[in-house]
Amino acid sequence: MAEKGKVIFKKSYGIANEDTKAPINEKTLYELASCSKQFTATAIVLLKREGKLQYTDKISKYLPELGFWNNVTIYDLLRHTSGIPDFLAYLPGKWDHSKIADNNDLIKAFATHKDTLQFAPKSRHSYSNSNYILLASIVEKVSGKKFPDFLSDKIFKPLKMNNTFVYCRHKNPKKIDNFAYGYVLEDGGFKKILLENSEPETSEVYYLDAIVGTSKVHSNAEDLYKWMTCLKRNTLLTKKEFDEMTEITKTSNGRDIPYGFGLDLRKGENKFTFGHTGSWDGYNTFMSHDMIRDRTFIILQNFHFGAVPYTNIFQIMEGQPLQLQYHKKIALSDDEIAQYTGTYTNGEGETHIITSKEKHLLYNTPTVPWNMRFFPYSDHEFKGIRQGGADAVLNFTRLDNGDVKLEMLQNKQVVGSGVRKGK
Repeated sequence: MAEKGKVIFKKSYGIANEDTKAPINEKTLYELASCSKQFTATAIVLLKREGKLQYTDKISKYLPELGFWNNVTIYDLLRHTSGIPDFLAYLPGKWDHSKIADNNDLIKAFATHKDTLQFAPKSRHSYSNSNYILLASIVEKVSGKKFPDFLSDKIFKPLKMNNTFVYCRHKNPKKIDNFAYGYVLEDGGFKKILLENSEPETSEVYYLDAIVGTSKVHSNAEDLYKWMTCLKRNTLLTKKEFDEMTEITKTSNGRDIPYGFGLDLRKGENKFTFGHTGSWDGYNTFMSHDMIRDRTFIILQNFHFGAVPYTNIFQIMEGQPLQLQYHKKIALSDDEIAQYTGTYTNGEGETHIITSKEKHLLYNTPTVPWNMRFFPYSDHEFKGIRQGGADAVLNFTRLDNGDVKLEMLQNKQVVGSGVRKGK
């Protein structure tokens, strides 16, 4: 955390490598996931500065294989207004999972199937990772350089971000010192494992590993602070370029687009923050800068279920009252936890199966093995362990007849319920 150009808090917690037990420190390297997008966008800005492209150019000018999407522009890719489907939902069903795909493979899949857009360009804002993959390919076509080399030569080296680079660890593995591996929890358990170990050679983090532009930049907290400082001070981009990068624009239907060039935006009266979040391959990342109060937050995590207190961070940044975002786990006995296990049903055909393991409750249904884990924060309320700390609660009430009622809440709204006959 930094304020007015001065780092006011810097601390590291936990383990970078579960095998060696190497500790994390402020120089530890992480996969940035979608926080990588701002660097892809900046590459486009620099090429525009050089007169090698225009934001209004149609992508077919650089990717003629995609000429059937003849109304999609570079602007649309940058702002997620293209209508191009997200590759995470699109490519897995069209790809041999024993092979590692790269950007060209995605473009070939799009070109082969000639699918229609999900909506007319500019009519909607819908986040799609495919947009930034295509931008990275355009960077290569226009510059004549490999995407990792362009970012290194034009951004990382000039800013002395000496620990920042594009890396595909399955396609081109190498030894990297002080590297944080990303972890998830084993299926139904509490041991941290690498995601590819949960689904050997079928995991998307393996067979989509060489796709760049939407993710794959690796860095550490110190380098990212240099980067955020560079953006706010216009030391790489001019003020005009930065203003374009952080402009709130509108769809053709007149709706605000709270997204600039690779940056989430919050703007309003006495409010202007820019940044991004990321989640991929066991990593959770968060970067944000408040231009009004000159405050920077950078959080890098190598655990898929790590909690990022976005709400509290923005409350601090914007001078709002601080409200509790995360509940504190309390200690209950095995019997106190097990009293809520069983099958809960309701008149609408819902069935919820609750079991217990290692001081937690696990949630499943007869048709889907969710194995969602919940910890107790009161004698009858349990909080879900979910990606980024996403909100989920199980609330139990013992009825007068001895039955137990279950309510499932998300963002304080009931999304499911059921009753278990008394034991």
